[in-house]
Amino acid sequence: MTFSIAARCAATGRFAVAVASSSPAVAARCAHLRADVGAVTTQNITDPRLGPRGLDLLALGVAAGPACEALRRGAPHPEYRQLTLIDRNGETAVFSGEHVLGVHAEARGQDVVSAGNLLADPGVPQGIVAAFETTPGDLGDRVIAAMRAGLAAGGEAGPIRSAGLLIAGEVAWPIADLRVDWHEAPITELASLWDVWKPQMEAYVTRALDPSAAPSYGVPGDE
Repeated sequence: MTFSIAARCAATGRFAVAVASSSPAVAARCAHLRADVGAVTTQNITDPRLGPRGLDLLALGVAAGPACEALRRGAPHPEYRQLTLIDRNGETAVFSGEHVLGVHAEARGQDVVSAGNLLADPGVPQGIVAAFETTPGDLGDRVIAAMRAGLAAGGEAGPIRSAGLLIAGEVAWPIADLRVDWHEAPITELASLWDVWKPQMEAYVTRALDPSAAPSYGVPGDE
């Protein structure tokens, strides 16, 4: 019911996760990241506890591969889970249990990992990875392009209804946390949200760190 990407920008060290599903509010359960640590997706029959656990392991300096294995060994019912991880060095790992639903597949590339289940085509994750690797520009632009490529490659076997994008930068909170929780075309809508958010994203970080140096966007003082 889900396909996703977890990625790192080698130039900035930022991380991004994007996920889409036929289920509502997928990003609330499946997408997890932490600045200067890494990113995790937990999907299929989702156990949201595995995201923070994976990030805690990565924060301790455990590489993506051993962290993924530790999650698999320690998770309740691992045979139903699908996981992806990327660490601060850009190393990736992926796990799909024996009871992952429908057509499922995985792909890894340079600073990127993708996985999906109940897919219309097993080539969806590879299409996501290829688009990320060949799209220039900002990390968010590359991830949006990758999700669009996943949809173009077939996406899920059923209609997509929700999608989300998170980006972690140099501060403790996500610098982008965009969600489309129920929509007829959520990836298109997510791309539109990114187009709105991208030119303002850095200014909102400045507002938090040094309000006197930040531009105003209407209401004086804050949103």
